Amino acid sequence: MTATEDGVPAYPFGPADRLDVDPKLAEICGEQPVLRVSLPYGGDGWLVTRHADVKTVLADPRFSRAAAVGEDVPRTVSAGLPSTSMLSMDPPEHSRLRRPVANAFTLRRVEAMRPRIEQIVNGLIDTMIAAGPPADLTRTLTWPLPLTVICELLGVPVADRDRFSVWVDGLLMLSDPARSARAREDLNDYLAGLVALRRTAPTDDLLGELVTVRDEGDRLSEEELVSLGVSLLSAGQEATANQLGNFVYTLLTEPGLWRELVADPGLVPDAVEELSRIIPISALAGFTRIATEDVELSGRTVRAGDAVVAELALANRDPEVFDRPEEIDFHRGNVPHVTFGHGVHYCLGAQLARTELRVVLESLVRRLPGLRLAVPADQVSWRTERLIRGAAALPVSW
Repeated sequence: MTATEDGVPAYPFGPADRLDVDPKLAEICGEQPVLRVSLPYGGDGWLVTRHADVKTVLADPRFSRAAAVGEDVPRTVSAGLPSTSMLSMDPPEHSRLRRPVANAFTLRRVEAMRPRIEQIVNGLIDTMIAAGPPADLTRTLTWPLPLTVICELLGVPVADRDRFSVWVDGLLMLSDPARSARAREDLNDYLAGLVALRRTAPTDDLLGELVTVRDEGDRLSEEELVSLGVSLLSAGQEATANQLGNFVYTLLTEPGLWRELVADPGLVPDAVEELSRIIPISALAGFTRIATEDVELSGRTVRAGDAVVAELALANRDPEVFDRPEEIDFHRGNVPHVTFGHGVHYCLGAQLARTELRVVLESLVRRLPGLRLAVPADQVSWRTERLIRGAAALPVSW
């Protein structure tokens, strides 16, 4: 771990390693749950790790996302989100953008999508079984599923997936800000083209609905409409695809857990919540928020104007909230993890992601109960220099 000249530790303390929480991070933040750190870009900020404090930072209106827009704001990534992104807004502007999309992701709407998700999953597994083992689960299942689902929901041609998958991949690079900027520009141009097509040939998909909201209700600017489409396309693909692979990898490297689900598939919904808690999806702390007034967190005073980032992975292992936090236990009951966020910025697609995760696990334990890694666990390759953790390939046999 390095430190600046004034002794402030430099965050992150170490590179992301597979699905492990940095032990130095856990050690230091266990002693100092609100810690002043030097962030990779923009200067110093507060790193918050306790469950209660993280929920406060995510939900309390005194911590602003809109105030964190700008090049000089302390942050974990090379470039912050544009001001037109819903994730860069506070209410009421945030609510104005979120409202037209929220209905597409209600529990009722997502449950209505479940038969189609099951059909896609079973078709992908059919193809994988027909080709025979071994198979790369990332190529055959965990990436094609969320990509197909979000394309169908938005109305994006699946035939274009190779193009925008490259752009989404570049968008989330940590080590190449120039590539990330180009990828965002390419995605913006692509979505703008689809929006133009909807105006000449209206559709009843989500993108078509958003165009109607823009043109008839005048509740979205053109830039906001395109930014919303980019956010939905990238989040709906990248996060879910990686987490699907992370779940299967974790289950297959702890065979007792896999056998438990094979013996009782009814545990899958609980398993999804527990695995969501224990597996850190992000390689770094989340988006910066700026305190708009003095706030006390765990005995420390965060001053107005200070930058704050929340470490969800440690909040999900807070011993004050979770008994035996380092253990995976499918029988915990309620699992109040913050993986999907908290407050007004709670992930819009959480219900859709949960459904996809559940359908994949239910289908695999039912159809391929003998599923196992086809290589030793330490030979599984991982995507590096990424904002989202995930396996580059997941060879399996059955």
